[in-house]
Amino acid sequence: MKKYRYLILIGLVLAFTYSCSDDFVDVPNKETLTEASFWQTEQHALQALTGTYAAMHSSSGSKWAFFEEMYTALAYRGDDVTNNTAEIYGRSVASFNNTTEDSGPFNIWRASYAGIGRANQVIQNVPLIEAVSEADKNVIVAEAKFLRAFYYFWLVTGFENVPLVTTFETDPEKLFPSQASSAEVWAQIETDLQEAEANMVASHTGEWKGRATIGSAKALLGKVYLFQEKWAEAETKLAEVVAMDYALLPNFADNFNGSAENGPESVFEIQFTGDRSNDNDERQVLNFQVSPYEFGGWELFYPSQWLVDEMKTDLDGGGNISERVYESIFFDDPNSEMYSRADDAVRPYSDVADALNHPKYFKKYSFNEDTNFYNGTNITVIRFADVLLMYAEALNENNKTTEAIAEVNKVRERGGAAPLGALSKDELRTQIRHHERPVELAMEYGIRWFDLYRWQKGSTATESIKATLEAHNKPFADNFQEKHIVFPIPLQELNINENLNQNPGW
Repeated sequence: MKKYRYLILIGLVLAFTYSCSDDFVDVPNKETLTEASFWQTEQHALQALTGTYAAMHSSSGSKWAFFEEMYTALAYRGDDVTNNTAEIYGRSVASFNNTTEDSGPFNIWRASYAGIGRANQVIQNVPLIEAVSEADKNVIVAEAKFLRAFYYFWLVTGFENVPLVTTFETDPEKLFPSQASSAEVWAQIETDLQEAEANMVASHTGEWKGRATIGSAKALLGKVYLFQEKWAEAETKLAEVVAMDYALLPNFADNFNGSAENGPESVFEIQFTGDRSNDNDERQVLNFQVSPYEFGGWELFYPSQWLVDEMKTDLDGGGNISERVYESIFFDDPNSEMYSRADDAVRPYSDVADALNHPKYFKKYSFNEDTNFYNGTNITVIRFADVLLMYAEALNENNKTTEAIAEVNKVRERGGAAPLGALSKDELRTQIRHHERPVELAMEYGIRWFDLYRWQKGSTATESIKATLEAHNKPFADNFQEKHIVFPIPLQELNINENLNQNPGW
């Protein structure tokens, strides 16, 4: 999956065009894909599946839309991230001043439904391709169902009240669906993942390494159970992932520097190559975004002060700050250092403190890959450390606190932090929520906001997002209202579909 040469169907919503010439016999254009000429071969099936994966980059595949619209909208609301207010990207979302016309939430909506539309085509058409074996068809369809579930997870946690579309329609009368309930969407996500799990493979090789696997489906399903507080189901499913061949990387930083892509800790990640040949631009730009101006970066966002203060309490057995902290942030500490593109060297914080525009920076994904600073490093969606922490959370809620602590300590040990001692159920819940998960998973593609969302929406030790943001000194937390728990339905969608209703408060 690292190579996207199969993505020849932009949007993959096929425009079936035909040519004719008055009184002359029609001559088909063999360079144009049509409904009749596509869905014939295994290559066609894989092209369609690749297009379904590609929506994770954005509906158009743009690296700029991926970061400036989708990443900012998913991550900037969290208490672990503070945006650079001098930059426009995600600024209104971060300050809870966004409107129904903001482009960030709209791009999440658009990318999700692009992916769902493509998945629906794969699910409907691949089983009809005679040239593909039943076994291969089952795997391809299973991955499409996994991806449809993944995109609906974005939608139901982001907007809640969304249309549930499970068939690809061309009838104009069916192109304006009404919204389903959140319960219906969650049920469809579970069904898709259960059916996907039954037919997905344990691994892919060669150029297809990076495609979703049975472990990806199990992990996402466990996460879906966790979001619905189905603690027993979450424990069982996540335990299945823990029993698989995943492992924590010995070096925490290797999760973000490209050296262990699709490796033992990777459960599912978005694939990038950095390839810029033949007018391609298959890179992600997080390395530019997190790096200081002084180092040749654009510093569009920073770790929050609350996160830095919390990370400083993550200590090893000798009372020193843990290695995972030093590999996550660049901050005022004698042992903190970061690569500088400006002079092609690793610079200690003390050497550059006076020249920095801001006192603290994220370090994840900041690694340089070549002299041009183009980055093809994959972006993690689910890694094994996240699975272990989710598993620990489910164990704890199922009154297995001692076992849960053991799972948390696996993650802490790899990160260089001292093991936790005995804690009560309530103490461990707080430790997981407001130390272990943010310290281990800071800034990783919306994870923190998803956590804050589920802890407010659930019934177990419910936590107010607003109260958490205020307690952690999130800038503009005073602007947060109940409506900001979800995004508004984009005005662009309301204008073309009269069957949609706006979310409350918007």
